[in-house]
Amino acid sequence: MENTENILPEEPLAGSEAQETETPSPSELELTMAELNECKDKHLRLVAEFENFKRRNAKERVELTQTAGKEIIQSLLDVLDDCDRAQKQLESTETDTALKEGVMLVFNKLRSTLQHRGLKQMETLHTDFNADLHEAISEMPAPTDELKGKVLTELMKGYYLNEKIIRHARVVVGN
Repeated sequence: MENTENILPEEPLAGSEAQETETPSPSELELTMAELNECKDKHLRLVAEFENFKRRNAKERVELTQTAGKEIIQSLLDVLDDCDRAQKQLESTETDTALKEGVMLVFNKLRSTLQHRGLKQMETLHTDFNADLHEAISEMPAPTDELKGKVLTELMKGYYLNEKIIRHARVVVGN
């Protein structure tokens, strides 16, 4: 016995019409490509902005760490000036050499500690007067023509902290 069932012709499965892809019209394709290009451009700009932000943030962090102790170091500059005056006094007086050496050791340790933190003394004597670096307290006649317009005397030392001026040198200029 043969099985003779009615064989129905194949019917399309439900939803197969949705699976067929319609080719978009050229204007729709152009709009989609324009949108894609716009999104790519926005993405590239955001990535660039973020990279700039990271670079700027890292630079600010480095600057902050370099100048973190600026106020403390500025307040210690007066102590350093007192040390210089005391050193000159010690050198001109007849005192115990062991005492001199001990005091000089302390002064040099203070100087070296500040230098390790980025403090650098300005070299001003017999250099050209520069209003960006020096504060002219007064003028006096120059002993020679070569010293006209140059720093003759340094009344208060100037200092840099990590290549930035934290105190201008107070000087007397030759005229």
